[in-house]
Amino acid sequence: MERTLHDVQIGETVTVTAIRGEGAVKRRIMDMGITKNVEIYVRKVAPLGDPVEVTVRGYELSLRKEDAKMVVVA
Repeated sequence: MERTLHDVQIGETVTVTAIRGEGAVKRRIMDMGITKNVEIYVRKVAPLGDPVEVTVRGYELSLRKEDAKMVVVA
């Protein structure tokens, strides 16, 4: 089973293996710096799971739950 960024626990560092989705949605995620083989550190998750706050490429980023489910990690 594929593991997505949405499934990662707080304090864990993972590496992106793929990005699902197509067109503008995939392009927006990639424009935020989330690309294949980049490391992502999960800083916080809101109480209801949305949004997820991560550190990627040295800056902090908040992702919606739907976007986090599109990022496949290892």
